Amino acid sequence: MKSIALKGNKRSEIGSTDAKTLRQVKKIPAVLYGGKENIHFSVDEISFDKIINSPDVYFVNLDIDGTSFKAIIKDVQYHPTSDKALHVDFLEVIPGKSVTLTLPIKVTGSSKAILAGGKLRIVTRRLRVRGLAEALPEFIPIDITELAIGQAVKVADLKVSGLTFLDASNAVVVAIKMSRAAISATTEDAPAAAPATA
Repeated sequence: MKSIALKGNKRSEIGSTDAKTLRQVKKIPAVLYGGKENIHFSVDEISFDKIINSPDVYFVNLDIDGTSFKAIIKDVQYHPTSDKALHVDFLEVIPGKSVTLTLPIKVTGSSKAILAGGKLRIVTRRLRVRGLAEALPEFIPIDITELAIGQAVKVADLKVSGLTFLDASNAVVVAIKMSRAAISATTEDAPAAAPATA
């Protein structure tokens, strides 16, 4: 999985008043947990927005006042109306210890069913997984080459070495449905029904 750098500064005080002051100067209160101790700090709003608004998922190489930590973004609290990030929870990544996070899917392959009039439907764009940090991929590949119209790929069908999928096993991830245009063409090509006899 890709990594991205982010700088932070320890907070001298903790509380709503200090958090409000930080937000006024475009800083976001944050906490890093999962290691030896919880560390309360702040990050630059613009730098963090570039990470959280990306479709990719990253390991975050945190530099907090000169000390380095490897982490993942575990939770973000947003303002209900402005959608601005109000607080961020980072989980420190420990070698050999499993982590749980959400990874994007990536559809690969070319299905003949789509060329024949089928329409690809992506039901779930991200999946929750658990695995060792060193085994986490950038995305979950889903090959649709062998899919026919009416078929789907479910969570139970996915096999990625080192990962455990946490979503319901029967949850549909992608499917190929008959498109409206293909249905209309099929209806037009169908022979007319014979008139009813008395």
